[in-house]
Amino acid sequence: MSRFAAAIGRGIARVTDRALGPYQTAVVRVGFAATWLLFLLREFPHRQEMYGPDGPWSWDLAQQLVAGNGAFTALMWSDSRIWLEAVYGLAVLSAALFLLGWRTRTTSVLFMVGVLSLQNRSVFMGDGGDNVIHLMAIYLVFTRCGQVWSLDARRARLAHAARARGERSPTDRVGPVLWSVLGFALLLASLAGRLDGDWTVFFWGLWAVQGLWWLVGHRARGAEPRVLLDLIANLVHNAALLVIMAEACLIYATAGWYKIQGSRWQDGTAVHYPLHLDYFSPWPALSDLLSANGMLVMLVTYGTVLVQVAFPFALFNRRVKNVLLALMITEHAVIAVVLGLPFFSLAMIAADAVFLPTSFLRWMGGQAARARDGLHRRRPRKDRTLPVPRGRQSAAPGDAEHAPVGFTHERSGT
Repeated sequence: MSRFAAAIGRGIARVTDRALGPYQTAVVRVGFAATWLLFLLREFPHRQEMYGPDGPWSWDLAQQLVAGNGAFTALMWSDSRIWLEAVYGLAVLSAALFLLGWRTRTTSVLFMVGVLSLQNRSVFMGDGGDNVIHLMAIYLVFTRCGQVWSLDARRARLAHAARARGERSPTDRVGPVLWSVLGFALLLASLAGRLDGDWTVFFWGLWAVQGLWWLVGHRARGAEPRVLLDLIANLVHNAALLVIMAEACLIYATAGWYKIQGSRWQDGTAVHYPLHLDYFSPWPALSDLLSANGMLVMLVTYGTVLVQVAFPFALFNRRVKNVLLALMITEHAVIAVVLGLPFFSLAMIAADAVFLPTSFLRWMGGQAARARDGLHRRRPRKDRTLPVPRGRQSAAPGDAEHAPVGFTHERSGT
């Protein structure tokens, strides 16, 4: 009994002492933010047709759907084209800032607002990947996904280094201003009746928690309040991380078991048919080449079902899990090219990234850092040779240290 109690105590300490999977949540943040940002930039010329009041999914149809399911979308607050441009611009900006990890607690909420506003306005504009982005945008709000590979982490690192040198940390002025501006916008939306009861409580709750976090971190005396908030934040983060992992497993398990029930998946010919649909054939020659090989079609069909059904069970064995994970990522990369579904594939790869080993992610981060440093070293230095002043047409190598300031032949600088 004592061993069981000790194990429970260690488990509780593990999920409250720190936020688990910092690299995994960071790569999930980067993956989904990049996917959504690229999608918005590609569809920028078509934004009016997709999400405007005169689009195929009309304003009246969208109003009826939203009124029936209670979904949140800021685009339904006005049918003005200017409002569409503002919401679309906010979605692009929030995705870019979330990708960089700037003020992730705030930009994660704005990222979610942008995703929900556009997707719930026109629900038939996606290809399957939009559903994954929709769910993950909500889950990421509850994670501490800016611990690494973010501007937030860089700012925290610089502040810690300043304190270690005995210097005073710079005052955070951006946070309170951002919190006040968003609070004012939320107040206007609430007074105008644009939010229903559940969403009002949700957004005001997030706003209040953010203010409390800043107040405790900058004004509270003693470490106990901050320790308590860290404990709660770690617990919420770890719960959200578990939900993200469970959601990815559920997607694959559901897809795999539904495929098993289909006759075309049972006889091994299911992959053959989408390769001959014009909508899924951006490279007809490549599709014809792949579909002409019956053995390859059968192997891909059965292999897809096997990997999707087996993956949730493979999580109990690290090596098997890593092999199946590599196969699934490769499969989605092939789907992106062969079937012309890049954003669906990017969304699924971003979801798969939550299972990547920490050692691999740290190695990948180190390689990226070395590549960045290599680019900095290869930059050609500007020639800073200054003209020799009159009366000094030549100088011995040792004369530079005796020359007047500003007239050395070559100066080093940044």
